[in-house]
Amino acid sequence: MSDTFNTWYKKFSSQPHQPFFTNGIIFFILFMMLFMASYSNVLSLDTSILTYHAYTMIFVVFIQFFLGFLFVVFPRFLSQAEISPKVYMQQFQLYFISSIGILLSLIVLPSITIVFQALMLLAQVLSFKLLYSIHKKSIVAIKEDTKWILIAFSTGILAHFLFIVSTFDFTYSLTVASFAINVGFYLFLFMIIFTVSQRMIPFFTKTKVPTYIINKSKNLLPLVYGLLIFKIFLLSFENTAFSLLADIPLLVVFTRELIKWNLPTFKVTAIMWVLFISLYWIPFAFLISVIESFMYLYNPEIIFEKAVIHTMALGYFVTVLVGFGTRVVLGHSGTTPFAGKFAITIFIAIQVIAFLRIFTSFSLNFDLNYIFLLNLTAFLLVAGLIVWSTKYLTILIKGK
Repeated sequence: MSDTFNTWYKKFSSQPHQPFFTNGIIFFILFMMLFMASYSNVLSLDTSILTYHAYTMIFVVFIQFFLGFLFVVFPRFLSQAEISPKVYMQQFQLYFISSIGILLSLIVLPSITIVFQALMLLAQVLSFKLLYSIHKKSIVAIKEDTKWILIAFSTGILAHFLFIVSTFDFTYSLTVASFAINVGFYLFLFMIIFTVSQRMIPFFTKTKVPTYIINKSKNLLPLVYGLLIFKIFLLSFENTAFSLLADIPLLVVFTRELIKWNLPTFKVTAIMWVLFISLYWIPFAFLISVIESFMYLYNPEIIFEKAVIHTMALGYFVTVLVGFGTRVVLGHSGTTPFAGKFAITIFIAIQVIAFLRIFTSFSLNFDLNYIFLLNLTAFLLVAGLIVWSTKYLTILIKGK
């Protein structure tokens, strides 16, 4: 039995994406189910489920997917040796214990959740330290992309720390929590995912279409980061219309950039155009934010709820995650990355779910059952993730 386990564990831990993607998908499903159970009154949670829904998605779930990817590509970006399985598996175990601890403590004993949050923060500090050491050792001339991933990661560590501080009851705890969530979402998660996207998607495109010319703006990442800082500052005001000052420039920057990239959507296979579609959700999210601000000027009672956040999270993050995930899982298991009917169906389902969540946000303005629509969206997302897992999670767990 021990020999069988050791053989499996060696395969499972042989590549960083295998344990981290596995953790990500399992806890994505579990935390979404917790959210559904709370909104359906199946579970009564002491803490604010909305706050912890945001916290777990930002600081627990999505980051583990992208760490699995970063632990693979960081050494390649910087011409360094691969990370030793012993090193990243120690971190994986910390992430696993923290994730399961946060999940169970929210249900059983919320007062000890902070212990597992602190453990998760420690894991992220260790991940940052590891990535920074690779960046520092490298003598590669251009290290711009890895620099911005590290800037985003360090910002995320600060945001995570502030969120933990906000769990103590003091005068400004709600303000600090809101600030930490905004910083975590835009400057940490969005910046890491976008930095990886703007590096890898044009590169993948070039390998598939040799005539394609990569045409990225030189100072795109500092410009986006600066505008997002400005956006978070404006979000601290109660007047939603102020956000226009950041959202219009962000909409212009991303729209112009994607036009400039001129991605050959109709010359590539499905596994590539899915990644292209994920990028188009970014300007769409900022367009919704611009419309929300104008509507606030027209009638402050029109509710947009979290439409912008979910356009970004479901439209961009989940689409790119499933796109990258499918490609990496297949490519690193010795199979040619290919999106068949199964994968294409999942990709299309994610787009439908994203639009349904946007509609759910607007349903608050009409006499519609918001809770039903919310639970329906969550159920469909969980179902989609489980269906995806039946094929791809089994490959991850089996290992190579």
